Amino acid sequence: MATKITSKKPKPSSKKQSGSFMSKVTSFLFKVFLWFLGISIFFVVLFKFVPVSFTPLMVIRVIENKSAGKENYFSHDWEPIENISVNLQKAVIASEDGTFLVHNGFDFRAMQKAYKSNERGRRIKGGSTISQQTAKNVFLWQGRSYLRKGLEAYFTVLIELIWGKERIMEVYLNSIEMGNGIYGAQAATQHWYRKDASRLTPQQAAGIAAILPNPRKYSATSSSSYINNRKSKIVRVMRHIGKIKY
Repeated sequence: MATKITSKKPKPSSKKQSGSFMSKVTSFLFKVFLWFLGISIFFVVLFKFVPVSFTPLMVIRVIENKSAGKENYFSHDWEPIENISVNLQKAVIASEDGTFLVHNGFDFRAMQKAYKSNERGRRIKGGSTISQQTAKNVFLWQGRSYLRKGLEAYFTVLIELIWGKERIMEVYLNSIEMGNGIYGAQAATQHWYRKDASRLTPQQAAGIAAILPNPRKYSATSSSSYINNRKSKIVRVMRHIGKIKY
């Protein structure tokens, strides 16, 4: 009687299974990376021409106030940079980023100074440039994680390359928080001085710039001695800036 011999198929090794799984994960992550690049570049190009109507911070503030049972107040009016006083443009440069017109998005000297000061336990303004602050305000969330800082650097490079200095300043002045529920130069000028952003005096512009480190705590009018000292310093620096050439 003949005996039927059946050959057993070799089982796939665990190494092959592991390699197949890793290749799928790598392929998936690569696709996610490509999608992220495409979407991020699309929005950066879009916002070069389209006004930024809202930012993640605006949404976060609404949620925070609602969770705390506070009344939500929101004021934001986009104005082209031609309608925003040069005094305010000079004031934020004097206050927030003295090398804005010449750096490529990052002020490494200021970052190093802030890092060393923080190591000693001193309180100092951060080393973020206007470009970095704009990238964070428009595209990201608040926080100090390495992931957010890495994304901030990525978007800073993009807006420096695609937008240019004048557009960065325009978006910055129209999107940053300038009071409790107050966003942008026009809304801030109306709130603090009851006038249009185009008519700000140097002293008034310095008043708005002086409160930017904590606009929900400080007041641009009837200010504390600390803010008044900041105003005076900002006005002095503004005199040395000269004509702004983007």
